[in-house]
Amino acid sequence: MSESKVYWIDFRTTPTVNILKKLDRLLRKAGMADLDLGDRLTALKIHFGEPGNMSYLRPPFVAVVSALVRELGGKPFLTDANTLYSGRRHNAYDHLRAGFENGFSRDATGCDLVIADGLKGNDFVEMPVHGGVHCATAKIGSAVAEADAVITLNHFKGHELTGFGGALKNLGMGCASRAGKKFLHEVSHPVIDRDACTGCGVCVKNCAAGAITLDASKKAVIDHELCTGCCQCVAVCQFNAARASEGSASRICSERIAEYTEAILHGKPSFHVNFVMNVSPNCDCWSNNDAPVVADIGIFASADPVALDQACVDAVNAAPAINGTVLTDKKYAGTGEKFGHIHPDTDWSAGLEHGAWIGLGNRAYDLIKV
Repeated sequence: MSESKVYWIDFRTTPTVNILKKLDRLLRKAGMADLDLGDRLTALKIHFGEPGNMSYLRPPFVAVVSALVRELGGKPFLTDANTLYSGRRHNAYDHLRAGFENGFSRDATGCDLVIADGLKGNDFVEMPVHGGVHCATAKIGSAVAEADAVITLNHFKGHELTGFGGALKNLGMGCASRAGKKFLHEVSHPVIDRDACTGCGVCVKNCAAGAITLDASKKAVIDHELCTGCCQCVAVCQFNAARASEGSASRICSERIAEYTEAILHGKPSFHVNFVMNVSPNCDCWSNNDAPVVADIGIFASADPVALDQACVDAVNAAPAINGTVLTDKKYAGTGEKFGHIHPDTDWSAGLEHGAWIGLGNRAYDLIKV
C-alpha cells in the first residue's frame, strides 16, 4: 500500500491569518472540501470534555468545520456517546448540560448537539465489521450509525488503557453504545498494588460499578465479577496503586476499537482532524487534566485515521518533553517514545497495527505542512 497523505499546520499566526483561518485552509488542502456531503446528515464526532477537565477542544474549532460542511451542502450535527463510568456524561440529560457548560452551544459551533446512543446509552445499531477477528458486529450509537457521513475532531493525548487517544479511540470507543463499551473494556481487569495503596478511598467513590471496596487492612480490593474494566480507578489513583491490566488487555481492547472504527466508517464519506495540543497524559473523560507532556505541536488532518494517528504519535515522540510533568515523575530519559513510558502496561501501537491489517488505513504516511 502506498503512503497516505497527512497534512498539518503549526500554531504560528499573523495579524491577518489567525488559527481558525489556518484550520480552514488545512481542511481544504487536506481534501475535506472534496467530500460529497450534499444533503447528507454529517456527524461531527467530538469529546465534549468532562467538566473540570480543561483539555477539551474549543468550540470555535468546531464552528470552522461545521461551516465547511454546510458550504458543501451537508447537514452537520455535533455528537458523542454516553460514558460507561460515572460522571457528568453518563446519560443524555447530564451529557448535554456538560456540553453546554463547556461552550458547545448552537451559536458557538454552528450546529446542534445530539447524544449518539440516546437517553441512557441503549440506543444503538449493530453494524457489520468487515475483516474483524474479535467481533462480527459493533454496537454503535444510532445517531452515528445512521449518519450519512462522519467527520472527527480529536484531542490527541495519552490514555491509561490504550496508551494514547486519537482518531481511532474517538471513533471506536467514543461512538460505541454502553453495551459496546462494555464489550470493548471487558478484557481489562485493573489490579491494585497493595504496597502502593494508601487506602484513601478515591477509587471506591469513583467506581460506577461498585466493584471496589476497602478491606480490613484499608487496602482497595477489586471484585472482577462486578468490574467493567473502564479503568476509572487507574485514572483517579494518585499513588500509582491502581494499574491497568498487564499482558494482552491493552492490545485486545485497541484491536477491538479498530474493528469498531471500521464498522462506523465502512462505505461512508469521512475525514479526521487531530489537535495535538494540551497533550495531557490521560483521557479527557476525567474531571481533571494533568499538565501537558509536550508543547503544542499543531493540527493534523487526513482521510486516513490510521496514518493520522501514527503521524501524531511520531510528532509527540519527536518533541522535547516538558519538565515538571508526569514524564519527570516517571524519570523519562529525554528520548524515545512517550506514551508507553507514561502508561507502561499499555501497547499504543496495537490499534494502529490492527487497523492497517484489516484495511482501515495505512501506517505509512507522507507528512505535508500547509
